[in-house]
Amino acid sequence: MKLAALIALLCSAAFAQTDDLTKLQAQVDRDKKTLQDWPALSRYADDNARLTTPATVVFMGDSITDAWIKRSPKFFVDNPGYIDRGISGQTTPQMLIRFRPDVIARKPKVVVILAGTNDIAGNTGPMTLEMIEDNLSSMAELAKANGIKIVMSSVMPVCDYIRPQTERRPPAKIIALNEWIKDYCAKNGLVYLDYYSAMLDDQKMFQKEITYDGLHPNEAGYAIMEPLAVKAIAAALR
Repeated sequence: MKLAALIALLCSAAFAQTDDLTKLQAQVDRDKKTLQDWPALSRYADDNARLTTPATVVFMGDSITDAWIKRSPKFFVDNPGYIDRGISGQTTPQMLIRFRPDVIARKPKVVVILAGTNDIAGNTGPMTLEMIEDNLSSMAELAKANGIKIVMSSVMPVCDYIRPQTERRPPAKIIALNEWIKDYCAKNGLVYLDYYSAMLDDQKMFQKEITYDGLHPNEAGYAIMEPLAVKAIAAALR
Protein backbone atom coordinates (compact mmCIF):
# COMPACT_ATOMS: atom_id res chain seq x y z
CA MET A 1 0.00 0.00 0.00
CA LYS A 2 2.84 2.36 0.80
CA LEU A 3 4.43 1.74 -2.63
CA ALA A 4 1.07 2.26 -4.36
CA ALA A 5 0.51 5.49 -2.47
CA LEU A 6 4.00 6.72 -3.41
CA ILE A 7 3.39 5.93 -7.08
CA ALA A 8 0.04 7.72 -6.96
CA LEU A 9 1.68 10.73 -5.33
CA LEU A 10 4.44 10.87 -7.96
CA CYS A 11 1.91 10.55 -10.78
CA SER A 12 -0.19 13.31 -9.28
CA ALA A 13 2.86 15.56 -9.00
CA ALA A 14 3.82 14.81 -12.60
CA PHE A 15 0.34 15.68 -13.84
CA ALA A 16 0.33 18.89 -11.80
CA GLN A 17 3.71 19.86 -13.21
CA THR A 18 2.51 19.17 -16.77
CA ASP A 19 -0.58 21.28 -16.14
CA ASP A 20 1.55 24.13 -14.77
CA LEU A 21 3.86 23.96 -17.80
CA THR A 22 0.86 24.04 -20.16
CA LYS A 23 -0.54 27.11 -18.42
CA LEU A 24 2.88 28.80 -18.45
CA GLN A 25 3.32 28.13 -22.17
CA ALA A 26 -0.15 29.51 -22.87
CA GLN A 27 0.74 32.68 -20.94
CA VAL A 28 4.05 33.01 -22.81
CA ASP A 29 2.19 32.65 -26.14
CA ARG A 30 -0.30 35.35 -25.12
CA ASP A 31 2.47 37.68 -23.99
CA LYS A 32 4.40 37.11 -27.23
CA LYS A 33 1.32 37.94 -29.28
CA THR A 34 0.76 41.09 -27.24
CA LEU A 35 4.36 42.22 -27.71
CA GLN A 36 4.14 41.68 -31.46
CA ASP A 37 0.81 43.51 -31.84
CA TRP A 38 0.11 45.54 -28.70
CA PRO A 39 -2.91 47.46 -30.07
CA ALA A 40 -4.28 44.28 -31.76
CA LEU A 41 -4.36 45.82 -35.24
CA SER A 42 -4.62 42.31 -36.64
CA ARG A 43 -7.90 41.57 -34.86
CA TYR A 44 -10.13 43.23 -37.47
CA ALA A 45 -7.71 43.42 -40.40
CA ASP A 46 -9.46 40.69 -42.40
CA ASP A 47 -12.94 41.97 -41.55
CA ASN A 48 -11.93 45.47 -42.62
CA ALA A 49 -10.52 44.17 -45.90
CA ARG A 50 -13.81 42.42 -46.68
CA LEU A 51 -15.90 45.57 -46.23
CA THR A 52 -16.84 46.95 -49.63
CA THR A 53 -19.05 49.85 -48.53
CA PRO A 54 -18.58 52.48 -45.82
CA ALA A 55 -20.09 51.76 -42.42
CA THR A 56 -22.84 53.97 -41.08
CA VAL A 57 -21.74 53.63 -37.46
CA VAL A 58 -18.61 52.16 -35.89
CA PHE A 59 -18.76 51.08 -32.24
CA MET A 60 -15.24 51.48 -30.84
CA GLY A 61 -14.55 50.02 -27.43
CA ASP A 62 -13.38 47.27 -25.12
CA SER A 63 -14.99 44.00 -23.98
CA ILE A 64 -18.40 45.57 -23.44
CA THR A 65 -18.46 46.51 -27.12
CA ASP A 66 -16.68 43.32 -28.17
CA ALA A 67 -19.33 41.13 -26.51
CA TRP A 68 -22.26 43.19 -27.78
CA ILE A 69 -22.45 41.54 -31.18
CA LYS A 70 -22.17 38.11 -29.55
CA ARG A 71 -24.77 38.59 -26.83
CA SER A 72 -27.18 40.64 -28.94
CA PRO A 73 -26.48 39.85 -32.62
CA LYS A 74 -29.98 40.94 -33.65
CA PHE A 75 -29.08 44.56 -32.91
CA PHE A 76 -26.42 44.46 -35.62
CA VAL A 77 -28.53 42.38 -38.01
CA ASP A 78 -31.35 44.91 -37.71
CA ASN A 79 -28.87 47.75 -38.29
CA PRO A 80 -26.62 46.48 -41.11
CA GLY A 81 -24.67 49.71 -41.26
CA TYR A 82 -23.47 49.25 -37.68
CA ILE A 83 -20.12 47.51 -37.20
CA ASP A 84 -18.52 46.36 -33.95
CA ARG A 85 -14.85 47.14 -33.36
CA GLY A 86 -14.52 46.31 -29.68
CA ILE A 87 -11.58 44.36 -28.28
CA SER A 88 -11.71 42.77 -24.85
CA GLY A 89 -9.37 44.21 -22.26
CA GLN A 90 -8.28 47.23 -24.28
CA THR A 91 -7.43 50.64 -22.95
CA THR A 92 -7.66 54.05 -24.62
CA PRO A 93 -4.01 54.17 -25.83
CA GLN A 94 -4.54 50.90 -27.67
CA MET A 95 -7.78 52.15 -29.20
CA LEU A 96 -6.13 55.39 -30.23
CA ILE A 97 -3.53 53.48 -32.26
CA ARG A 98 -6.15 51.43 -34.09
CA PHE A 99 -8.57 54.34 -34.53
CA ARG A 100 -7.47 54.98 -38.11
CA PRO A 101 -7.79 51.43 -39.52
CA ASP A 102 -10.81 50.42 -37.46
CA VAL A 103 -12.78 53.69 -37.57
CA ILE A 104 -11.53 56.38 -39.93
CA ALA A 105 -10.76 54.04 -42.83
CA ARG A 106 -14.29 52.61 -42.56
CA LYS A 107 -15.63 56.10 -43.41
CA PRO A 108 -18.60 55.98 -41.05
CA LYS A 109 -21.01 58.80 -40.46
CA VAL A 110 -20.81 58.27 -36.69
CA VAL A 111 -18.43 56.69 -34.20
CA VAL A 112 -19.67 55.57 -30.78
CA ILE A 113 -16.76 55.46 -28.32
CA LEU A 114 -17.07 53.46 -25.11
CA ALA A 115 -13.76 53.34 -23.24
CA GLY A 116 -12.03 54.00 -19.95
CA THR A 117 -12.97 51.25 -17.52
CA ASN A 118 -9.85 49.20 -18.32
CA ASP A 119 -7.66 52.31 -18.02
CA ILE A 120 -9.02 52.85 -14.52
CA ALA A 121 -8.27 49.19 -13.76
CA GLY A 122 -4.69 49.59 -15.03
CA ASN A 123 -4.88 46.88 -17.69
CA THR A 124 -1.91 48.33 -19.58
CA GLY A 125 -0.24 50.03 -16.65
CA PRO A 126 -1.08 52.90 -14.31
CA MET A 127 -3.25 55.58 -15.90
CA THR A 128 -4.33 58.92 -14.47
CA LEU A 129 -7.72 60.36 -15.35
CA GLU A 130 -5.92 63.09 -17.30
CA MET A 131 -4.20 60.46 -19.46
CA ILE A 132 -7.53 58.80 -20.22
CA GLU A 133 -9.07 62.16 -21.03
CA ASP A 134 -6.20 63.02 -23.38
CA ASN A 135 -6.70 59.79 -25.34
CA LEU A 136 -10.45 60.27 -25.58
CA SER A 137 -9.87 63.84 -26.76
CA SER A 138 -7.43 62.62 -29.41
CA MET A 139 -9.92 60.07 -30.75
CA ALA A 140 -12.61 62.75 -30.90
CA GLU A 141 -10.27 65.16 -32.69
CA LEU A 142 -9.30 62.52 -35.25
CA ALA A 143 -12.94 61.75 -35.92
CA LYS A 144 -13.87 65.41 -36.26
CA ALA A 145 -10.96 66.08 -38.62
CA ASN A 146 -12.27 63.31 -40.85
CA GLY A 147 -15.88 64.44 -40.90
CA ILE A 148 -17.15 61.74 -38.53
CA LYS A 149 -19.84 62.62 -35.99
CA ILE A 150 -18.96 61.62 -32.42
CA VAL A 151 -20.92 59.94 -29.67
CA MET A 152 -18.95 59.60 -26.44
CA SER A 153 -20.35 57.09 -23.97
CA SER A 154 -20.16 57.19 -20.22
CA VAL A 155 -18.12 54.53 -18.50
CA MET A 156 -20.38 51.78 -17.17
CA PRO A 157 -20.97 51.32 -13.45
CA VAL A 158 -19.66 48.30 -11.53
CA CYS A 159 -20.80 46.34 -8.49
CA ASP A 160 -19.52 43.70 -6.08
CA TYR A 161 -22.73 41.68 -5.86
CA ILE A 162 -21.36 38.84 -8.02
CA ARG A 163 -17.59 39.33 -8.08
CA PRO A 164 -15.32 41.97 -6.54
CA GLN A 165 -15.04 44.83 -9.04
CA THR A 166 -14.92 48.12 -7.18
CA GLU A 167 -11.36 47.71 -5.87
CA ARG A 168 -9.88 47.81 -9.39
CA ARG A 169 -12.52 50.21 -10.70
CA PRO A 170 -13.40 52.61 -7.87
CA PRO A 171 -16.85 54.15 -8.45
CA ALA A 172 -15.51 57.59 -7.53
CA LYS A 173 -13.07 57.46 -10.45
CA ILE A 174 -15.80 56.28 -12.82
CA ILE A 175 -18.02 59.17 -11.73
CA ALA A 176 -15.18 61.68 -12.13
CA LEU A 177 -14.35 60.43 -15.63
CA ASN A 178 -17.99 60.49 -16.64
CA GLU A 179 -18.33 64.06 -15.42
CA TRP A 180 -15.36 65.02 -17.59
CA ILE A 181 -16.77 63.19 -20.64
CA LYS A 182 -20.15 64.89 -20.24
CA ASP A 183 -18.52 68.30 -19.88
CA TYR A 184 -16.19 67.69 -22.85
CA CYS A 185 -19.15 66.76 -25.03
CA ALA A 186 -21.06 69.88 -23.99
CA LYS A 187 -18.10 72.16 -24.71
CA ASN A 188 -17.33 70.58 -28.09
CA GLY A 189 -20.79 69.96 -29.49
CA LEU A 190 -20.60 66.16 -29.21
CA VAL A 191 -23.32 63.76 -28.14
CA TYR A 192 -22.98 62.34 -24.63
CA LEU A 193 -24.42 58.84 -24.28
CA ASP A 194 -25.28 58.18 -20.64
CA TYR A 195 -25.37 54.43 -20.08
CA TYR A 196 -24.22 54.91 -16.50
CA SER A 197 -27.37 56.47 -15.06
CA ALA A 198 -29.65 53.97 -16.81
CA MET A 199 -27.88 50.99 -15.24
CA LEU A 200 -27.67 52.05 -11.58
CA ASP A 201 -29.65 50.57 -8.72
CA ASP A 202 -30.74 52.40 -5.55
CA GLN A 203 -27.26 51.80 -4.08
CA LYS A 204 -25.61 53.60 -7.02
CA MET A 205 -24.16 50.28 -8.21
CA PHE A 206 -24.56 48.29 -11.45
CA GLN A 207 -27.96 46.58 -11.23
CA LYS A 208 -27.39 42.92 -10.37
CA GLU A 209 -30.13 41.78 -12.74
CA ILE A 210 -28.49 43.24 -15.85
CA THR A 211 -24.90 42.05 -15.38
CA TYR A 212 -23.36 38.62 -15.14
CA ASP A 213 -20.18 39.61 -13.30
CA GLY A 214 -20.62 43.14 -11.99
CA LEU A 215 -18.68 44.66 -14.89
CA HIS A 216 -20.21 43.47 -18.16
CA PRO A 217 -23.88 43.72 -19.14
CA ASN A 218 -25.87 40.60 -19.85
CA GLU A 219 -28.57 40.37 -22.51
CA ALA A 220 -30.93 42.44 -20.37
CA GLY A 221 -28.21 45.05 -19.99
CA TYR A 222 -27.69 45.35 -23.72
CA ALA A 223 -31.47 45.65 -24.15
CA ILE A 224 -31.25 48.84 -22.05
CA MET A 225 -28.21 50.13 -23.93
CA GLU A 226 -29.48 49.63 -27.47
CA PRO A 227 -32.30 52.21 -27.61
CA LEU A 228 -30.04 54.70 -25.84
CA ALA A 229 -27.37 54.15 -28.49
CA VAL A 230 -29.86 54.47 -31.35
CA LYS A 231 -31.19 57.73 -29.89
CA ALA A 232 -27.67 59.12 -29.46
CA ILE A 233 -26.72 58.17 -33.03
CA ALA A 234 -29.84 59.90 -34.36
CA ALA A 235 -28.94 63.01 -32.36
CA ALA A 236 -25.41 62.99 -33.81
CA LEU A 237 -26.73 62.69 -37.35
CA ARG A 238 -29.01 65.69 -36.82
